[in-house]
Amino acid sequence: MIQISKDIVKAKEILENENLVAIPTETVYGLAGNIYSEKAINKIFKTKNRPFNNPLIVHIHSKELLENIAQEIPEKAKKLAEAFWPGSLTLVLNKKETIPYSITAGKETVAVRVPNHPLTLELLKQLDFPLAAPSANPFGSISPTTSQHVADYFTDTLEMVLDGGNCENGIESTIVGFENEKAILYRLGSISVEDIESIIGPIQIVNKNDSSPNAPGMLSRHYAPKTKTILSENIEYEIKNYPTSKIGVLSFKDLNINDENIEKEILSIKGSLKEATSNLYAAMHRLDKKGLDLIIAEKFPENDLGKSINDRLERATKK
Repeated sequence: MIQISKDIVKAKEILENENLVAIPTETVYGLAGNIYSEKAINKIFKTKNRPFNNPLIVHIHSKELLENIAQEIPEKAKKLAEAFWPGSLTLVLNKKETIPYSITAGKETVAVRVPNHPLTLELLKQLDFPLAAPSANPFGSISPTTSQHVADYFTDTLEMVLDGGNCENGIESTIVGFENEKAILYRLGSISVEDIESIIGPIQIVNKNDSSPNAPGMLSRHYAPKTKTILSENIEYEIKNYPTSKIGVLSFKDLNINDENIEKEILSIKGSLKEATSNLYAAMHRLDKKGLDLIIAEKFPENDLGKSINDRLERATKK
């Protein structure tokens, strides 16, 4: 039976024994293991049922440790790390020889970040190794933003969730890599494109690759509820196409819809994209548990964090 606990000593012991612990971050909960243990890394892939061609993110406790993980670090990467670490930015960089290929999906690049959560930072400081930690959910499912989400997924297959409360930012990190010194955005995330560009200038977005992804989150279908989900620019109109269905509505602000067959999840009463991002996955989890016929998600404004929310919803609704 899975244990939900704040006990860092216990988490450290499990990780040192080459087993897995779900850890809190400011983005989502991660399924963590020692990056230098093939046993632990294989467990991550097996527990998640994750394809081996999908690389993992290495988590370290300070930017000073980056040189242990990566080499030939571009100036733009250093500027981004200075601006956003600890935080929701992952950098894809040329790996050191000591980084196992099992972490990088056979590539010469490694994804790395410094998470911004006090409990996990303290755990990382107490360990002699960094942690690989993809989201703590079965591959393709809705990412977890509470310890209970993790426990619901892995009741019998995971020993412990380190309980750090609700994840503040609510969706995964933004991922930036470099090709011939040119910055490329591989995954939209908790830091907006506009915020990235304010530090390093214009960035190219290349965030879809099903065959050989350079970073996590690039596959077409991902973050998906079990309930059939569609994306719409006009929810009130869309509802009319399903007159006898029990429908879940996922909307930015409140909609004037009153129907006993409709369950509403409003992501931000005050219309804040940051608040909506923080609430997104938790709302999707709640709707997915209600036995609905259909979830209709509202398309968000295509600016700032709205781009990141739309990215998640488009992948969740792709067949």
